[in-house]
Amino acid sequence: MTDRVVLAYSGGLDTSVGIGWIAEETGAEVVAVAVDVGQGGEDLEEIRERALACGAVEAVVTDARDEYAEQYCLPALQANALYMDRYPLVSALSRPLIVKHLVEAAKYHGASTVAHGCTGKGNDQVRFEVGIQALAPELNVIAPVRDFAWTREKAIAYAEERNLPIDVTKRSPFSIDQNVWGRAVETGFLEDLWNAPTKDVYSYTSDPHQFQPPDEVVITFEAGVPVGIDGRQVSVLQAIQELNERARRLVDLAALDPDEAPGALTLIAAHQELENVTVERDLARFKRGVGQRWTELVYDGLWFSPLKRALDAFVAESQQHVSGEIRVELAGGNATITGRRSDASLYDFNLATYDAGDTFDQSLAKGFVQLWGLPSKIAARRDQRVRGTGQ
Repeated sequence: MTDRVVLAYSGGLDTSVGIGWIAEETGAEVVAVAVDVGQGGEDLEEIRERALACGAVEAVVTDARDEYAEQYCLPALQANALYMDRYPLVSALSRPLIVKHLVEAAKYHGASTVAHGCTGKGNDQVRFEVGIQALAPELNVIAPVRDFAWTREKAIAYAEERNLPIDVTKRSPFSIDQNVWGRAVETGFLEDLWNAPTKDVYSYTSDPHQFQPPDEVVITFEAGVPVGIDGRQVSVLQAIQELNERARRLVDLAALDPDEAPGALTLIAAHQELENVTVERDLARFKRGVGQRWTELVYDGLWFSPLKRALDAFVAESQQHVSGEIRVELAGGNATITGRRSDASLYDFNLATYDAGDTFDQSLAKGFVQLWGLPSKIAARRDQRVRGTGQ
């Protein structure tokens, strides 16, 4: 039986050329696998037909947008995942889902090897290969661009020589990775840190300085899951897509980094505010550290690691009371929280108010303060005593 290689297929130049090249170099049949995570562009059927025309013996195309939203974006939302407290995960979040489908295809089609189009730079090669090793350690992995110095010039020449049905002239000056959760842009003139992004970099968002009327949106959560927009029931995918559209002209991600994730940032801001009124203080403090570590693990390609699975369980448990509504105003490039309400809120007006109706017994505070500060007081006396002895 002829060996088979499963190739992560995007429909672009490198992976289209990779089908024939891998077949020639290895003698194996190539199965192309394309996964739609909301990257836009061509129709899945067009991508499938191109893969077959380029020599694939099988072409698997999967619309995984709902799966991606519910099983990958939602955990990131519940963890308030912002890498370096700033960037929503984009590429890092989609790779484990693609890996899952590659491994499933490899097992189904009897392939011994999985191939991807990553270069030797960056974290994507790590995310693909560590994920594959975690799910199917028996599989081999090859990366033609990295392992065999496969350049764009070589790819163009290969495509032209064999009349492959791929446009070899169209090329963006940027490297763009886009999915439901966001859009990451790099390379080109952006590699010079002194260069500011130009307007043609952006797609999901536009100039926040242009006048736009304010938009107000109410997001409903149930146990940490966004289930409603302005009173309408929505799926997780629909919540992200609608907020990507409604916040695109209003949420400014620009600064000096052109990554765009208006829907993700709006949802995370709303989710954090709801946690502020429904999650007990010590749990919230500990969860912040867990969320940061969760984000680092995903960014570093360790989605399938034992620690990530354990942290998943903690985050899920922390969401049991995160239910309620958050009102957000989208205006002037900002998402501003303007209202919070929840039946699970820990806020008690009668304990908080200083006016009539105050039920807090202030006489209890004196003893608490004395006990709370006792260790510091004892330490201070010790320090005074020691310093006095040493003089």
